[in-house]
Amino acid sequence: MPFQKLLIANRGEIAIRIARAAGETGLATVAIYPADDAQSLHVRTADAAHEIPGRGARAYLDIEAVVAAAKATGCDALHPGYGFLSENTLLARRCAEEGITFVGPSPEALDLFGDKAKAKALAKDCGVPIIEGTGGPTTLEQARDFFASLGAGGAVMIKAIAGGGGRGMRIVDDAAKLEEAYARCQSEAKAAFGSDGVYVERLIRNARHIEVQIIGDRHGAISHLWERECTIQRRNQKLIEVAPSPSLSDGLRTRIIDAAKELAAAANYDNLGTFEFLVDGDAKGDAQAFAFIEANPRLQVEHTVTEEVLGVDLVQAQLAVADGATLGSLGLAQAYIPKPRGYAMQLRINMEVMDENGVTKPTGGTLSMFDLPAGPGVRVDTFGCSGYKTSAAFDSLLAKVIVHATGPNWTDVVQKATRTLREFRIGGVATNIPFLGAVLAHPDFIANRINTGFIDTHVAALVHVANDLSAPELSEAGAAVTVSDIRETSSGPAGSVPVPAPLQGTIVAIEVREGDLVRPGQQIAVLESMKMEHLVTAPHGGKVTRIAAGAGVTLMQDEAILFLEPAEIDAHDVVKDEDVDLDHIRPDLAELIARHAITLDENRPASVERRRKTNQRTARENVAQLVDDGSFVEYGSLAIAAQRRRRKVDDLIMNTPADGLISGVATVNAEKFGAEGARCMVISYDYTVLAGTQGHMNHKKIDRMLGLAEQWRMPLVFYAEGGGGRPGDTDRLGMTGLDGPSFVQFAKLSGLVPVIGVVSGYCFAGNAAMLGCCDVIIATKNASIGMGGPAMIEGGGLGVYHPAEVGPVSFQSPNGVIDILVEDEVEATTAAQKYLSYFQGAVADWKAPDQRLLRRAIPENRLRVYDIRTVIDLLADEGSVLEIRRDFGVGMITAFIRIEGKPFGLIANNPKHLGGAIDAPAGD
Repeated sequence: MPFQKLLIANRGEIAIRIARAAGETGLATVAIYPADDAQSLHVRTADAAHEIPGRGARAYLDIEAVVAAAKATGCDALHPGYGFLSENTLLARRCAEEGITFVGPSPEALDLFGDKAKAKALAKDCGVPIIEGTGGPTTLEQARDFFASLGAGGAVMIKAIAGGGGRGMRIVDDAAKLEEAYARCQSEAKAAFGSDGVYVERLIRNARHIEVQIIGDRHGAISHLWERECTIQRRNQKLIEVAPSPSLSDGLRTRIIDAAKELAAAANYDNLGTFEFLVDGDAKGDAQAFAFIEANPRLQVEHTVTEEVLGVDLVQAQLAVADGATLGSLGLAQAYIPKPRGYAMQLRINMEVMDENGVTKPTGGTLSMFDLPAGPGVRVDTFGCSGYKTSAAFDSLLAKVIVHATGPNWTDVVQKATRTLREFRIGGVATNIPFLGAVLAHPDFIANRINTGFIDTHVAALVHVANDLSAPELSEAGAAVTVSDIRETSSGPAGSVPVPAPLQGTIVAIEVREGDLVRPGQQIAVLESMKMEHLVTAPHGGKVTRIAAGAGVTLMQDEAILFLEPAEIDAHDVVKDEDVDLDHIRPDLAELIARHAITLDENRPASVERRRKTNQRTARENVAQLVDDGSFVEYGSLAIAAQRRRRKVDDLIMNTPADGLISGVATVNAEKFGAEGARCMVISYDYTVLAGTQGHMNHKKIDRMLGLAEQWRMPLVFYAEGGGGRPGDTDRLGMTGLDGPSFVQFAKLSGLVPVIGVVSGYCFAGNAAMLGCCDVIIATKNASIGMGGPAMIEGGGLGVYHPAEVGPVSFQSPNGVIDILVEDEVEATTAAQKYLSYFQGAVADWKAPDQRLLRRAIPENRLRVYDIRTVIDLLADEGSVLEIRRDFGVGMITAFIRIEGKPFGLIANNPKHLGGAIDAPAGD
C-alpha cells in the first residue's frame, strides 16, 4: 500500500479488529493509549504503542494529541474506528492538513451526515421517505406545536441533532411530559456531543430498524452490501443485530437498498457508511412504509454480521479505498457482490445488569476468568482477558459474539446463538449474558414477532427469566455475578468494618490517616466517577485501623476504601474544626480575581498611556460610557490569544487579555425605557491588544455573541477599531481565519435588530467588513476605514501608504460610507446611545419648540429657498434630531426625530441644493 503505517485512533475491541485487518495486508500499526488505559489488550495487539496525554475517554477525544501521535510515530494514515472521533470533521481536516490519510469518508460527507437535519433534508430532496417532524434545532414551543398537530393518540421521539448511540433520545406520548423529556434530551446531547440541539419526529410505534451497508470508492463508484436488522434495542441502544433481515420481502428490501444508494450517490459518498431506516410494522407487503432516519459515516459496531454472510473483510476494504483502490479492483463492484449466505447474528456482551423497570446499571471488576466460545461459525471480538481490571471511564461493551448459520431458516441462527452464549465463562464481572439468553428464549423473538419496543414491553419477564438462567445454568461461568456480589476480598484488623466505595470510581484523595478518630458524617475520601468528584463520608464513628486503597486506585462499587473500628466518638475525641473565616478568599478564587484584574485599565498603565498619546480612549472606557452603570455582564474576559505554541501562557495572560475583544450584554438607556427594553449586546475590539486584530479565540467569542443577538433579538453596538485578520495565531484548526461563521452571522443581523458600528482610529480588512454590515456607522474625525490595510496595499505592489491615508473621513464621509461624523469617541458613544433610543420606545419627558413658529418656517413665496433643517428643528422635539449622512446626498435630508416623545424616521428634500431635486446621491 502507498501508505506505510496506520495510527489506530481508538481502543478496545475495534482497535484490535483494525490492527488484525491491517496486519494481514502487511500494514504496520500503532495503537494509542492514555496512562490509565495501558493494560488494555489493544495496546499489545498493534505493532507499536504510543502514550497520549490525559485520562479516560477524554484522552481519545483530544484531536491535537491524536494528530501529534500520528506525526511522532511516522504514521501516514489514521483509522478512527467507531465512536470517539470517528465522525469528527475537524479530525479529518487536520489529517488532510498534515498529509495523513483519513480512513473514512470525506469531510464534506462527515459534515452532511453528522447533522441529522441536513441528512433528512437531503433525503427529502432525493424523494426518499422521511418521518414527519421538525427541521433543524427545535425549540420547546415548536415541539409542543408539532405534538399537538398529531392529534389524539399521537406520540413523538425527541432526538439529538448530532451523534447517536441512543443518547439524547426520548419517547413522549403525553404532552404533559414533553418539557421534562425535552430538557433531559438537551442535557444528554450537550454532554455527549457538545451540542444541545434536538428535533422531534412522529413516533412509529410498531417499528423495525433496518440499515444498509454502503461502500464507495474515491472514483465515484458506489455499491451496497445488503442490509442488517437492528430491531432489538434497549433504550435506543442496539443489543442484537442480524444480517440479512428476516423481516423484509424482496420488494421492500429492494426499495430500501435503492433509497440508500440514491442518498450515497447524491452525497458523492466514499468509504464505508450505513444508511438507517425504520419500517412501519403496521403496514404489510411490498407497499409497507419505510422512512430514512439517519446515516452513520463510519464503520459500524455491527459490521461483523455483514462480513460473515458475504465473506468480505470490511475493514480491509476501508483501508484499500482510502488508499485509492477502485471497488472493481477489490471485487466489490455491485455485480461481484454475492447474495447473503444464511444468517449471522451479533450479540453485544455488556458489563451491566438490568432491573425489572428496565434501569441499566454498569458493572466492573477484575476478569478472574475469561473463557470464550469457539467452533465453526463462531467469532468473538473483544479486548478482555483474564486478569484485566475494567475501567469506569469507558463504554460498558466487553465483547461481541457473532454466530453464522449457513442454513436458510431464521431459527437456525437463534439456536446457534443460544448454544454459544452457554459456552461463555466470565468471572469477576457481571454481564448481560443471562439477559441476552432470556431474549433469545422468548417465543416472540423465536417467531420474529418483534419491534424496537420489544425489550421495553417485556423487560420484567425477561429479567425474571435471566435470573433463572443465572443459576444454576450460568453461575459456574461467573456470568451471574451482580454488583452486590462485588466485594473487597481483603479484610481489616479484627473488630473493624469496611467503609465501602458507594460507586465505581477512582480515588482522588484519602482525607484521614491510620489511627485517626472520625465522627459520623465526617469526610474521609474523594472519588472520581463519570467525570465528577464524589465525597465519601464515614457511616459511623470510629478509629481508622487500615487504609485499603490510595490515591489513583480504581475501586469497584462496595470495595473497601478503609476499615474502621466502631466507637462512640464524642466531640472532644475529634480534632475540632477550625473556625471558619467568612472573609477568607480561597486560593482558586483569589487567582480568578487576579486574572480578571489583569484585564482592567487600572492594571494596564502602559496600554492606557499609548491611547492617551493618540487622544483616544480605551475600549473599556467606551463601553463604560455606553452602558448603564453596573449592567455590563462580560463574556470570555479570561480568553487569551491562541499562540501557546510560540509564546508562554503567562506572557499571553499579561499581554493578550480577553484576546483583544470585550463582549457582553448590558442595558443602555434603562432609566428611560426600563431594563427589558434597554437590553443590548456590546462588542468592542481592543486596539491595545495586538492592534485589535481578529484572533481565533475572539472569533469564538464574537460567534457566541452574534448567535445570542439573533436568538434574543438584541440590538448590537460594535466598536470596530482594529487591523483585521491576525496571522500570528498558531493554536487553531482550519485553513484560514475566515473559515468560521462570524461574517455570515454578522450579516444575518441586518434588518433583524439595530446594528450600530462605531469606529475611531484605524479600521481595516475583517474589522472593516463587519463595520460595513452595520445599519449605521458612527466615525470620529481621526478614523481611517479601508478593506485593505497598508500592508496589503504594499504587498500588492500599489505603493507605501500611512494608515491615515487609507480611507480617511475626508473621503469616506462624502461618499456615504460614514453615516454620522463626530469629533471624538465621547461624542460617538453619545450618538450610539441616541440612535438606540429611537428603537427603544417613546419618552414621557419631552419639550417641543413653540409650534406657532412653523407658520412662518416656509416662505409664502414658493420660489424662495429656505433652510429645511430649521423646519425640522421646529417640527421635532428639542434635541431629538439625529441626522444621517449629512455629507452625502446633500439634496436629501435623512434623520431620526421625536415628535411628542414618539420616534420617527424623517426624509426631506433640501431646497438649497438643486431646488430640492433628487440627484443620484440623494436617490441612494
